[in-house]
Amino acid sequence: MLHGLVYFAVPGEEGPAAAPVAALLKASPVSKRCGQFPARGGTCVSFLLMDTHTILVLSTDLADPDLKLLAQLPPETNIAVGNSVQAFERLAADATVIFSWSASGQLLSDVFSMCPNARWVHSRSAGLDGVLFPELVESPVPLTNGRGVFSQSLGEFALGAILYFAKDFRRMNRNQEAGRWEPFDIVEIAGQTVGILGYGDIGRAVAKRVSALGMRVLAVKRHGPSISTVDPLVQQIFPPAGRLEMIAQSDYIVAAAPLTPETRGMMGEAEFQAMRPNAVVINLGRGPVIDEAAMVRALTEKRIKGAALDVFDTEPLPDGHPLYGLENVLLSPHSADHTPDWTEQAMRFFLAQFERFSEAKPLENVVDKKQGY
Repeated sequence: MLHGLVYFAVPGEEGPAAAPVAALLKASPVSKRCGQFPARGGTCVSFLLMDTHTILVLSTDLADPDLKLLAQLPPETNIAVGNSVQAFERLAADATVIFSWSASGQLLSDVFSMCPNARWVHSRSAGLDGVLFPELVESPVPLTNGRGVFSQSLGEFALGAILYFAKDFRRMNRNQEAGRWEPFDIVEIAGQTVGILGYGDIGRAVAKRVSALGMRVLAVKRHGPSISTVDPLVQQIFPPAGRLEMIAQSDYIVAAAPLTPETRGMMGEAEFQAMRPNAVVINLGRGPVIDEAAMVRALTEKRIKGAALDVFDTEPLPDGHPLYGLENVLLSPHSADHTPDWTEQAMRFFLAQFERFSEAKPLENVVDKKQGY
């Protein structure tokens, strides 16, 4: 068994890619006991510590500066950071924790199959549609995610999108660029209704912000209303089967649901037909929760007022996609939660989670793997 190994698969050439590794080694109190040895696809750097927990960190970008925060883990922790199966061959058998920092679902699946002693898997992302492979779902190993780390910024994006359409900021910009003085009426949002599809952490962040401005909030939850969970931010909660009723009452529909077999396409042709002509749809969750073709038809035919979108069926959005050319669409390149420190926040959340794990305390954000969120 390997003891106290900090192990990186890093590019063989010198340069910026090695910087996070060097920073982590420098931060270690025993960094003088380090050595290098060849590995397939790069060089591995290791030094001896004491053995307690072994963490495999899956990172597509080995130059990610946030990796240096791993130096804040307890000094007796074994760590391997890499972007290939080969990077984890030496430590996989002893791994207790798998941290998917920025890696494909396929790599996570491959690495998980190599770790018979894994006791916890954490995903930086809040969305789990690429993470829930059958072997993990059926295993007793708990899965946690980054739910809540990004919700505040997404709530702000929803509010910004509401104001964008209510005040017609696009028209203001267009008139300013044309040097044209053209007064026009705008909409007051106080008293208007926001309907939220998927009332989880993101949905609550939206509700908190819009209710503060006097907007009425409705929501769809998987299990519908519950007497024991009254939420003062929401005037009425609907089950999924009642979403058409909610949509028909809403001036803004915010899709904040995770992507599961049940939510895929839940905002489809019937839902767009139910929208008011002056209503706007906002997608903060996952692209395929909305039937993109049905949405493009509704926008092109101007059956609805507009759409504000942070997520899409295909990302990056392909060149020539019709959404680029629609005046009634506000596009964000899946960056509505990309604050300057969003990845640092995500790493610090993992460090706090690891402290709970190592002290045998309950983990936060434990995923119901069967439900998919």
